[in-house]
Amino acid sequence: MLVKATLPDGAVREYAAGVSVERIAESISPGLKKNAVAGKINGKAVDLSVELNEDAAVEIITLDSADGLEVLRHSAAHL
Repeated sequence: MLVKATLPDGAVREYAAGVSVERIAESISPGLKKNAVAGKINGKAVDLSVELNEDAAVEIITLDSADGLEVLRHSAAHL
């Protein structure tokens, strides 16, 4: 089964069901995968290991965004 990931720029990519957010980032760009700290599925922040099993809006969060800095701060608070 294929699922459709709609990216922030409106592009739609198809993947095998169960693809991780990290793998989606890698398929867009190896550099994006390297800089990714989290993702969003339908607007909800998720870990990179979360799998996509149905069509959804997908965003990759990197440290150069406000959301990415929030993820970093939250993670650091647990140290």
